[in-house]
Amino acid sequence: MMIDPPIDVLAKKTDNNKYKLCNLLAKRAKELQIRIPDEIEASEKKAISIAADEIMNGDVIPSDHA
Repeated sequence: MMIDPPIDVLAKKTDNNKYKLCNLLAKRAKELQIRIPDEIEASEKKAISIAADEIMNGDVIPSDHA
């Protein structure tokens, strides 16, 4: 279960569009697994949690074309 960051707070990053948030999280997590698989495996966090943190911090910004 994902607790931090909260889904409702993350949804605000995508104008409360949870569909867009889900797509953004999935795409970024997959990208992380492809680009840095060794770091993901060594990390305590899963790729989806890292992607959520990046969205929360503003490192990954949703586009209008998601």
